[in-house]
Amino acid sequence: MCTVVPISLTVGANRIVPTVAIPHPLGDPTQSHEEEKELRRKLVENALHALTVPVDEQTVFENH
Repeated sequence: MCTVVPISLTVGANRIVPTVAIPHPLGDPTQSHEEEKELRRKLVENALHALTVPVDEQTVFENH
């Protein structure tokens, strides 16, 4: 999980899951508590999904 995808690509990460922003990688303080909880759940679910997918090259798993 990362906030700056180009850096992850440069260092050779094989599974890259984009997050929200540098100061708030897994949240968004402008959203309500319920909305932020759902955002966090989706990010973590996407990261868990990325771990289950076989990859042969660098792969960016866009959030759904």
